Amino acid sequence: MKVSLPEVNTEALFAKLGQANLAFNRFYPGDSPARQPIHTVYGGAQLFKAESAQKLGALALANLDEYAPNFAVFARALSLPGHEDLPTKDEKIAALAKELSNGKQPAKGKAGRAWLSYTVYERVREKLKREAVEDFRIDFEDGYGNRPDAEEDGHAEAAAREVARGMKERLLPPFIGIRIKPFNEELKARSARTLDIFVTTLLAESGGLLPDNFVVTLPKVTIPEQVTCMVELLKLLEQKTGLSAGSLKMEIMIEQTQALFNRKGQSNLPLLADAAQGRCVAAHFGTYDYTASCNITASEQRMDHPSCDFARHMMKVAFAGTGIWLSDGATNVMPVGPNRAQKDKKLTSKQKEENDMVVHRAWKLAYDHTRHSLTHAYYQGWDLHPAQLPVRYAACYAFFLEGLDAASVRLKSFMEKAAQATLVGDVFDDAATGQGLLNYFLRAINCGAITLDEVKATGLTMDEIRTRSFLKILDGRKKTTTEGK
Repeated sequence: MKVSLPEVNTEALFAKLGQANLAFNRFYPGDSPARQPIHTVYGGAQLFKAESAQKLGALALANLDEYAPNFAVFARALSLPGHEDLPTKDEKIAALAKELSNGKQPAKGKAGRAWLSYTVYERVREKLKREAVEDFRIDFEDGYGNRPDAEEDGHAEAAAREVARGMKERLLPPFIGIRIKPFNEELKARSARTLDIFVTTLLAESGGLLPDNFVVTLPKVTIPEQVTCMVELLKLLEQKTGLSAGSLKMEIMIEQTQALFNRKGQSNLPLLADAAQGRCVAAHFGTYDYTASCNITASEQRMDHPSCDFARHMMKVAFAGTGIWLSDGATNVMPVGPNRAQKDKKLTSKQKEENDMVVHRAWKLAYDHTRHSLTHAYYQGWDLHPAQLPVRYAACYAFFLEGLDAASVRLKSFMEKAAQATLVGDVFDDAATGQGLLNYFLRAINCGAITLDEVKATGLTMDEIRTRSFLKILDGRKKTTTEGK
């Protein structure tokens, strides 16, 4: 006996479900297709100049030259795969570098094992020369401290003028913003005043334009009402300055245990995202404030502490599919040698060895922390010192290059199967996996880890890569094939 449900009843049910589905899709639009920086460099607002990114890059490159004059030294300091087989004598290192300089990966032998170390080193050097800083945050919080109101007013205005000059002279990094003070009772008025002075001055100096990818960072967020207040202030600033609605974006910092769960025991993170009303582009994890809020002793406050992994996974689950980027914290051990040369006195060989040991140890710690973040799918982190920049890029480049061959074969095979299924009319229901593979290459290209020639092994064209969408690539190939028939 054939049974059918009443059509009127099902229409009402599906209409109600449709509203719920649309609401879900609005809150979870999927990962942002835009480029995400792999780090954020913080610097005190009192020190910021339009040339800050260039100066940091020069210092980073000088540090690399001093403590890793060749790829073999760098590889040993970071324990890159195959570093044990690298030569130690300068002439043999130079000969091997010459053999590897054609850009092609040798199939076997010592040169084959050395390719990763050489390639990472050379691409790090190129990145430091071209774009050492991807994202800079002008800091009015921890990196600035509490100062008299008149002094902070002056620094907010001066920093804004420098940003405007940087826009005019094309000196700014691809991403830039400011970090204001938290919206607690003691600092909320001061924080809002700094935000007002900075944005108003910047727009007056720049002719009403914001820098590309400008963002305002709100630290130590604990309750949705703080985010709501920020949104309302951004709206007021847009009305005051004539900016179009939604122009000012924000990011939040998760640094307290209360940010994870509210007093009712509910997950607080989705409430924070909802309160942002679509303006939140990123959520940054604050390692040391968070571990302190867990009452973890100072000697155990570190990036890879289990309590940090718990918080990061909570953030990962809560913000998945919202389009909000995630950023990890910073390694707080600086790669700076304890011995400094004087004008009338050079370092002894023993002092140089001590400097090398201290810097290499700090490099290795930062490298391991960054790889830990990457393993947990945190593709962005903080850098606090220019000497950390070579390691940030080395960790990311090694991470992507080590998996390049396998990812290339997998994406090429996946694309072929997906295209075939689409062409014969099948529904391809694993598009998320395809997009995930594509995102691997997008991230690697954006940060400079892989070259455009290396992408060709996937069978994708650069036009297809630029769509940043697995489904758009499939659709384009389907149209091309159909038209060809």
